[in-house]
Amino acid sequence: MAPAVAVPSAQADNKRLNESVFANIYTAQKQNGCPTEPKLDGRLVEAARLHTLDVLNNTNLDGDIGSDGSTPQDRANGQHFAGKVSETVAINPALAISGIEILGQWWYDPPRRAIMQDCANTAIGVWSENSLARSVVVAVYGQPEL
Repeated sequence: MAPAVAVPSAQADNKRLNESVFANIYTAQKQNGCPTEPKLDGRLVEAARLHTLDVLNNTNLDGDIGSDGSTPQDRANGQHFAGKVSETVAINPALAISGIEILGQWWYDPPRRAIMQDCANTAIGVWSENSLARSVVVAVYGQPEL
């Protein structure tokens, strides 16, 4: 059993968005017949937060690789998460992003949808940030080692 890890607190609007994204991941997995409910994992939330800020502040970034060359697995390992991870990133070139826009980027893209619906992804971390230039949402999906 993984130790409990504190989840960083988000701004009120981002907290609601983060919860909504998690709910959409939960629903996607349930629609796929997943028997185990995904749970938020503070280590993956922190990994998502770090990459969200990196993507927000480095406009040349548009995916999984960080400005330091880090991968989603590197960032999860850095937060002491033991297990395989994957990631989805949504970027909107505007001050805000909605759940519909996020789903539009993830649900209709087969590789991203497969990540969302993967029943082995039982540990989840979600973070979002906004600036005047762009909004970024990162979800990190983990398969904890037993």
